[in-house]
Amino acid sequence: MAPANVDAAAFVVAGTAVLSLRDQMRLMLRAFWHSAARTRILLLTGALLSVILLTVFAQLELNRWNVPFYNALERRSLPDFVKQLQVFFAIVAVLLVLNVGQSWLNQMMALSLREGLTNDLVDQWLRRKRAIRLASSSPFGVNPDQRLHEDARNLSDMSTSLSIGMVQATILLVSFVGVLWNTSGDLVLPLGGYRIAIPGYMVWAAVVYAGTASVLTSVVGRRLVGLNESRSAREADLRAILMRTSESLAVISIADGQERERRRIGERIVSLLRVFRELAWAQTRLTWVSSGFGWLAQIVPLVVAAPAYFSGALSFGGLMMAAGAFSQVNAALQWYVTNFGMISNWRATLMRVSTFRQALNEMDISASSKACIAYRVGAKSTFSINGFRATVDPQAAYSASLRLETDSLDIALGERLMIASSSGQEQRIFFHALSGDWPWGRGEVVYPESRDLRFVARAGQLPAGTLAELLCYPHAPADFGRDGLLDALQEVGLGRLQNALDTSSAWSQVLDREDQTRLAFASLLILRPRFIIFDDVFEDLDDDACDALTAFLERMADRTLIYVGQSELFRTVFDPKVIKLERTEETVAV
Repeated sequence: MAPANVDAAAFVVAGTAVLSLRDQMRLMLRAFWHSAARTRILLLTGALLSVILLTVFAQLELNRWNVPFYNALERRSLPDFVKQLQVFFAIVAVLLVLNVGQSWLNQMMALSLREGLTNDLVDQWLRRKRAIRLASSSPFGVNPDQRLHEDARNLSDMSTSLSIGMVQATILLVSFVGVLWNTSGDLVLPLGGYRIAIPGYMVWAAVVYAGTASVLTSVVGRRLVGLNESRSAREADLRAILMRTSESLAVISIADGQERERRRIGERIVSLLRVFRELAWAQTRLTWVSSGFGWLAQIVPLVVAAPAYFSGALSFGGLMMAAGAFSQVNAALQWYVTNFGMISNWRATLMRVSTFRQALNEMDISASSKACIAYRVGAKSTFSINGFRATVDPQAAYSASLRLETDSLDIALGERLMIASSSGQEQRIFFHALSGDWPWGRGEVVYPESRDLRFVARAGQLPAGTLAELLCYPHAPADFGRDGLLDALQEVGLGRLQNALDTSSAWSQVLDREDQTRLAFASLLILRPRFIIFDDVFEDLDDDACDALTAFLERMADRTLIYVGQSELFRTVFDPKVIKLERTEETVAV
């Protein structure tokens, strides 16, 4: 989410370039290859391929079984009929075991894919500064939970189902096309006094039949990919607004804003339902094709094989075997038709996940470009800002910028400094530019050696965890003595929370803005950074809290305090050096 109190318009830049399907698949395959789950997935793939091959072999045997079984019926031979029933049950028993094994392997494959994909996306998302930069500058940073959770799950499940189905259909096609070719023989057609023989005519009939179905399906269902992508986006928007409304119930109720929130949520519902209606019509049109060809498949194999049967080239058993082989070849060729809806949904989900991952990668590419501020750790105990320009609007090709009144600034240990501006938005941008969350601009920020500094933002969202974990964040509470944590709470006026150290709660809602600021000061006492940069934190405090916390800071005489904001209290108590933050129309190429 955008840093607090910064105009949202300043946080929108164009998204990543649209990736082709080939680029999307290449990106995700590269991610898979470096995944920790790669070896397990490859082993499962080998096991699945073995099971599929054995299943196809058993299906071939079942297809051959048609000849003696139906011939026994034609001859009215009871002993042969009973014998073929025994053969049938033996083949079906093998197929049952193979089907159960394949079902289990399918689920394990989907689970492993989801584990690898989700871990990869979370790892990419939480690499240093990527998540906040994406949220600050790209539409792909909106509702990342949808892509990290729902889209990752759907992509894993559909990729498993479709890849296994495609492999199985291919093996069935290769296996049964030979059977159908040998069984069908030649179809002789009289044409102008000539007799034209079409070898393996049933194979060509299956190709024409399935090809016609595939072309019609592709034409009728061409809008499904875009509609499925829109549906996922609208679902994410609705879930996000419901979550934000739930988190803000107290404010909404006090302001009696229920009706306004109902209208806002209603707009999202209407938008989602509009997409669902379009999807319903698209699916209905597709059903005309898929169901029509599905019902025709009941009779088409027998109709195609009938010429050979009536000519005497096939027995009744041979007719049934040819019809069965035609059905298998047709099913394999129509795999695309049968799964077109899932394929379109898969492509839409792949687009969302791959573009999200690509956008995360581009956060690093952007940070290394000439249009970005350079960040590095120096060899001295000094915080330096050189040639600093922060872009105000990263979306524009050329943007106004923020600069300090001095072009080079070295802040030594123990100094007090105030960065002042007439605009709260500009102060927020500058604060996040110092921390590296807003890298758009130019110049250099040099952190002190060992990066021994702490940025204290204004109250807002707090990470999940126990109170003890928040006090030591991002370190573990075990690294600090419990007595130290209790003393820190008491020191900043949060002694009433001493019994809640091990409690996990929605602390952003439990603690008001003043208490959240007190908690941040308690964290300073525990972590003891040498350089502390504040984001106008005294604005969230009443007079008593300001007095208590400034007294707390006065005891940190050996620490560097940098205050970004316009606090008369900080100016009065600490007598800091004041540097003005200026907006200049000098443009910075983005």
